Amino acid sequence: MTHPDPYLPAHGDTRYRVHHYDLALTYSVVTNRLDERARLHVRTVEPTNRIDVDLRGLQLGGASVDGKPMKYRRTRGGWSIVVGQREAGEELVVDLRVSGKPRPAPGVHGEAGWEELTDGAMVGSQPQGAPSWFPCNNDAADKATYRIDVLTDLDYQVVANGTRTHSAQEGRRRRWVYEMDRPMAPYLATVQVGHYVETPCEANVPVSIVHPPAVGVGQGTAFEHQGRMVQHFTELFGPYPFAEYRAVVVDDDLEIPLEAQGLSTFGRNFVEPTWENERLVAHELAHQWFGNAVTGELLRDIWLHEGFACYAEWLWSDHRRTWCDSPSVQEQAARHHAALHDLDGGMTLAEPGMSRMFDDWVYKRGALTLHAVRAVVGDDTFFRLLRSWVATHDGGTVSTAQFEAHCVAGSGELGGRVGQTLHRWLHRADLPPLPELS
Repeated sequence: MTHPDPYLPAHGDTRYRVHHYDLALTYSVVTNRLDERARLHVRTVEPTNRIDVDLRGLQLGGASVDGKPMKYRRTRGGWSIVVGQREAGEELVVDLRVSGKPRPAPGVHGEAGWEELTDGAMVGSQPQGAPSWFPCNNDAADKATYRIDVLTDLDYQVVANGTRTHSAQEGRRRRWVYEMDRPMAPYLATVQVGHYVETPCEANVPVSIVHPPAVGVGQGTAFEHQGRMVQHFTELFGPYPFAEYRAVVVDDDLEIPLEAQGLSTFGRNFVEPTWENERLVAHELAHQWFGNAVTGELLRDIWLHEGFACYAEWLWSDHRRTWCDSPSVQEQAARHHAALHDLDGGMTLAEPGMSRMFDDWVYKRGALTLHAVRAVVGDDTFFRLLRSWVATHDGGTVSTAQFEAHCVAGSGELGGRVGQTLHRWLHRADLPPLPELS
């Protein structure tokens, strides 16, 4: 068995893939107690007699495979489950009983995962936090569909990934069921529990903002243009990839917003109508195309998420000029280019290193890389490249090399220049000159 991502040691198991998670959670807000039944619909990819599931901080209390009880033992990152002798291509259902008090999982960049709020809970898992609340194969390339069933205290609302298919009172509690029918990486799975109301936004797909009743999210806030933003990004990047989009505003301050598939999470400190807050609303929304629908296979390819989402901020800034004073995309590029410098220590955008992959230069140099391609090919070809990138890889995983090949192949007679441009921005440490749009 090997771990698939060198930036995330002790996570993931290459011996199997999960094609569906059926998660049934019973959660008490007051005691932060979680009791869970997780059924993993698994396909083996190589001969094996056991598989490892990632699980941090929770206790495994029982395991069965296709209804037969199986032995299990603790590993460094979770639990090893005996599945019987299996050949490649066999399908099985692994049924696990989990309990405990969930808490964030530690990592190089800080804690991530299940987090208690002042009155409720939330999940933000990138990159190592998914095992803090459900047993999984924590490999971004192992995408699956999900059914998330949460039974919790009656006066709390639950939001999770996908379409809400059921909500009903059961005695002193309420059950909420959500289904995500599009492939999703484990770190993008989420549950939000709190005292919320849901405010719809006018858009070309179902869009809403989930928020505490006392926190306004309409006109005069950073979320005023949420619906319009979805429509604009649809024009630029192609159809919105999921059935609906929700922005969840929790009743606590958060250090940063967090994206999940089909929704994003913000602290109440991001509601004030400033550009710094509005750009983050744009950033998290853009991840629905770049990061969620189309996911980097390895963490070293994180610029394919963050560089694209950062460039979406600049595109939104440019679009705002139709109704207010706002910097153009070229002005945004010039401002951020001036703040960058040559890289040292052998780092490049294509190989930033685990400890540096969420540094601001990755976001900004990634955005400038896209701006450089746009400067070579022009707007029509550039946005066609972005739309075809999403359309081709929707629901899958990608690499930097694939993006380079995609741009070269789709740029016609300019393909050679595009390849040289991408190589300089991605694989060299020196900072190229500022790209200028014609």
